[in-house]
Amino acid sequence: MSLETFRLVILVWVALGAIVFFALRFIRAPFGRHTTSGWGPTLDNHLGWILMEATVLVVFFLFLREKLPPLGSPVALMAGFFVAHYLHRSLIFPWFLRTRGKQMPLLIALSAMCFNTMNGFLLGYYFAHFAEYPASWFSDWRFVCGTALFLGGAALNIYTDYRLIRLRKPGETGYVIPTGGAFEWVSCPNLLGEMIEWIGFALLSWSLPGLAFAFWTIANLAPRAWAHHRWYQEKFRAYPKHRKALIPFIW
Repeated sequence: MSLETFRLVILVWVALGAIVFFALRFIRAPFGRHTTSGWGPTLDNHLGWILMEATVLVVFFLFLREKLPPLGSPVALMAGFFVAHYLHRSLIFPWFLRTRGKQMPLLIALSAMCFNTMNGFLLGYYFAHFAEYPASWFSDWRFVCGTALFLGGAALNIYTDYRLIRLRKPGETGYVIPTGGAFEWVSCPNLLGEMIEWIGFALLSWSLPGLAFAFWTIANLAPRAWAHHRWYQEKFRAYPKHRKALIPFIW
């Protein structure tokens, strides 16, 4: 595939992400607390998580193996960041979820697998065929600032995800108002952390595929954060009125 064709594929993918963003403002994706009947066959929640998140690793390595980056190179570190995130999301995080017996629509799992297939292809193909970074990239302001954002966003995402999990005691399935830390300012700091993480990745890689991934992350998670926020407000009369959905003091 030529670089021009590759860029065209990315632009089409970004355009589709914009459509999804506006669609999700009116449609709540039916999983987690928003699960409803009428979305077809379902599968175990844990299995769904593993299938959704592991897909991207398989596809990423399928294309990256065409030209593996040298150890210690900027591309190798970028690939390491990407793989570390998804190893945690696919092989560790699902086993801490206290959702035994819960189901998710198969349609949601398949949609997420398609999303991750495209992301794995774009980044894997880019790193294998088009990525060129000198050794001096490690000291470039884009890499330094992007890495700080990536690691800071990952820390916020992971910490608040597990804080949410710990709100439930073993065997419990209900919901309570999360409090403490970043939850004092926004309803979904875990989603905010993931957005920051991939914005940082786009910056540290300074690449069109990285930017497309960040864009799609926001297109998926910003509407979901708003849906969560409204759900909390509808379910709990005592929900803090000063708390925003995603961005402290703003939105």
